[in-house]
Amino acid sequence: MVLTFKYRLNPTAAQATFLAGELKEACSLYNAALEERIQAWKVCRKSINYYDQANQLKAMRADGCLTLANFSCCQDVLRRVDRTFKAFFARVKRGDKPGFPRFRSARRYDSITFPSYGDGCRLLPSGKLRVQGAGHINMKLHRPLEGKIKTVAVKREAGRWFACFSVECDAKPLPASPEQVGIDVGLNSFAVLSDGTEIQNPRHYRNAEARLRRCQRKVARRKKGSNRRRKAVRLLQRANIEVRNQRADFVHKESRKIVNRFGLIAVEDLNVKGLAGGMLAKSVNDAGWSQFLGFIAYKAASAGREFIQVDPRGTSQTCLCGARVPKTLQDRWHACLACGLSAGRDHVSAQVILKRAGNRPSGANVEVVISCVA
Repeated sequence: MVLTFKYRLNPTAAQATFLAGELKEACSLYNAALEERIQAWKVCRKSINYYDQANQLKAMRADGCLTLANFSCCQDVLRRVDRTFKAFFARVKRGDKPGFPRFRSARRYDSITFPSYGDGCRLLPSGKLRVQGAGHINMKLHRPLEGKIKTVAVKREAGRWFACFSVECDAKPLPASPEQVGIDVGLNSFAVLSDGTEIQNPRHYRNAEARLRRCQRKVARRKKGSNRRRKAVRLLQRANIEVRNQRADFVHKESRKIVNRFGLIAVEDLNVKGLAGGMLAKSVNDAGWSQFLGFIAYKAASAGREFIQVDPRGTSQTCLCGARVPKTLQDRWHACLACGLSAGRDHVSAQVILKRAGNRPSGANVEVVISCVA
């Protein structure tokens, strides 16, 4: 299992200036690699791959036109360009909206990755992070770092710096549990379990809308390109990050409770991206269903629990007896004329989800890549 542990960095002013310069240099390399691919196709109708561009790095560093401190970081930048083009061609092949790769602004290029741990970046016994060229950077190690470190990324978020460690961890099975649960996610309630437990929807974004609106207005009043506008943008970014962190904290705690208690967990295989459209887009995105189900999935894989995704079609329109009970979105109560069952709509849906999970074999656990921020 691959996990990501994120820690706050506290660089000095000189170290922060150096890291910002590294990001700017990495952005320049990214844009240069993108430009080379575009011009090679325009002029010569030739496709350039990662290896064609990586072979030029040594000469570029020798000439002094590439000053990025770590050679492996340069290679990772070129891999980003290569992945961007592969994703573009995959979208074209699927018939999706392609979205041709675009040039990056230095202000929006916010991370560099050290693809091989120990090569240019290492965690010291003192708890500091040694970064090539920047020296020893103070880091808030608020939780133990577990597993074998594979890569390290230094990231900038709203003027703050973070270190993201990608690690390989072994599963930590929990004692077996005979309890089973079906989970129906919603908007009135964040989720309803098949045993009747109701998890209230915290609505973090809705509660923060007034503050976000004030921050957005402050940005709109500032002159574009000015330092005052950049400061206002940073305040807006931090306000949005706070909402994101509140949502992640809530989802982490609720998913942990469910995985600790139940041995089999059944959920709907929802297309959340398709649901997040129209009038309900803001509420669906605020709920964070994808994050919730993803956290349950990786925690269940680590704990040795069964995690089953079932067909979501008709779960709210079907009774436990199998009869069809049509409802509109406004109908919050389930009343079946066939068997006489009368209960809350979401509660019955959760029971239907659990019943469907019992009628099909569980899928094999897959490798989960997720970001864990405590």
